[in-house]
Amino acid sequence: MTDYEITETLDVKGQNCPMPVVKTKQNIDRLSEGDVLEVLATDSGSTSDLGGWADSTDGVELLDQTEDGDVYKHYVRKTGA
Repeated sequence: MTDYEITETLDVKGQNCPMPVVKTKQNIDRLSEGDVLEVLATDSGSTSDLGGWADSTDGVELLDQTEDGDVYKHYVRKTGA
């Protein structure tokens, strides 16, 4: 059970680095504070890429990352500026 509600889902399946991070940033920028973006990716590097991006970016928090078959699911919350 998660303690957050998904606001929007971003499907970047089939896209490779750096597109999952680029598209995640574009989508997070237009969300409101507290919103949670679910990112669906097939690039195995997206786990470390999105983790590193979230760690080095103010205003976002990586809530969780899971693997469902060949799809990597990432949950990013916009925390403000």
